[in-house]
Amino acid sequence: MARARFLEGNLFRHVVVMSLTSSVGLMAVFAVDLINMIFISMLGRAELAAAIGYAGAVLFFTTSFGIGMAIAVSALVARAVGARDLDIARQKATNGLLLGLGFGAVFAAVIWAALSPLVSLLGAVGETHALAVHYLAIIIPSQPLLMVGITGGAILRSHGDARRAMMATVVGALVNAALDPVLIFGFGLELTGAAIASVISRVVIAAMALLPILKHHGGFDRPSWRSVSADLAPVMAIGLPAVLAQVATPVGQAFVTRAMAAYGEAAVAGMAIAGRMTPVAFGVIFALSGAIGPIIGQNFGAGRMDRVRRAFTDALIFTALVIGVVSAVLFGLRGPIANLFQAQGMTRDLVYLFCGPLTLLFFFNGVIFVGNAACNNLGRPFTSTLINWGRNTLGTVPFMLWAGQLWGAPGVLIGQALGGVVFAGLSWWLALRVMARAAR
Repeated sequence: MARARFLEGNLFRHVVVMSLTSSVGLMAVFAVDLINMIFISMLGRAELAAAIGYAGAVLFFTTSFGIGMAIAVSALVARAVGARDLDIARQKATNGLLLGLGFGAVFAAVIWAALSPLVSLLGAVGETHALAVHYLAIIIPSQPLLMVGITGGAILRSHGDARRAMMATVVGALVNAALDPVLIFGFGLELTGAAIASVISRVVIAAMALLPILKHHGGFDRPSWRSVSADLAPVMAIGLPAVLAQVATPVGQAFVTRAMAAYGEAAVAGMAIAGRMTPVAFGVIFALSGAIGPIIGQNFGAGRMDRVRRAFTDALIFTALVIGVVSAVLFGLRGPIANLFQAQGMTRDLVYLFCGPLTLLFFFNGVIFVGNAACNNLGRPFTSTLINWGRNTLGTVPFMLWAGQLWGAPGVLIGQALGGVVFAGLSWWLALRVMARAAR
């Protein structure tokens, strides 16, 4: 019988443990890009750093697609575990993984075929455009492997096995960090070496995510077309809005990248550094949706709405604490961080801006993430979709353009951060309404 460990015990502790372990795993995924950025910056060529920046916007988009599908699988498996039905949990895990793999392959093929116009749309030109396309052409075909790794980690967290889910991506990031200097400098492959290291890292993450499911959590069912077809509707009922909600963030980032391109490669490089640091520095916050999802899902499946509401409140408290601590650390280390990337001029100014007051405003993004988790796991996934798209369009573009006119390149980042305040309040209010309706 499946053990529903989130139905008992201190909820704040569950939120902390799940968020911290999930964040380490999620940070490891994004740390792969950050590691690549650090080593490429050591080559001292602005066009290479800018190419990584443009490529990052596309990779953020593909990673968000995988996270969206994983949210759907996690919600379904967690509900089954909460209802103490291991057979259904195994069925949902099997079919969800296969559907994620299939959709991931199709998605990767579409993105790969459209790489050149996508990079052009972001504002890249000349050699920087060619380098970004080359880098992405190597990495994008490994998207199905990333889907397997992210979905496998979500299944492990649905069983409450946060440690093994974390280790899958940690080991993958360590492999990437070890291979980068060898391939980039040792073999002189530069950008190509960084891309190859990322692909190998994704192979490791996928393998490390699947093995614990096979050994400790009942494994998978024998695949059948009938079973997969039966679960297509429930997976997509959560997966489609979750994917749409997740990809809203990279779409918003694409607007920012396009706007920043008008200020030159130094501005794009500064934005790229801030973009790489954000999910690593605030990985705990990014992980909240996936981390507290199983907590909410299990208690919802067991009819414990009092614990659902308490988990939501505890997650918001935890968000405020994390933002305060991380912001203070980044502000104190802003000089060494800029030096690590050899940032000068405008690039350095943007790194300092990111490590200053802007990081405090990330609290409002955290509120949105917590609200998303509540809506996704209580049967209202399109609510989080609307919030995310609103935040990354109406809550990004007008603010960004207005602040950019006032303060130039720094204004673009300021406007992007300010836009989250209104939509965070809306997300909080809607999540409370969804919980109230679910309790009836």
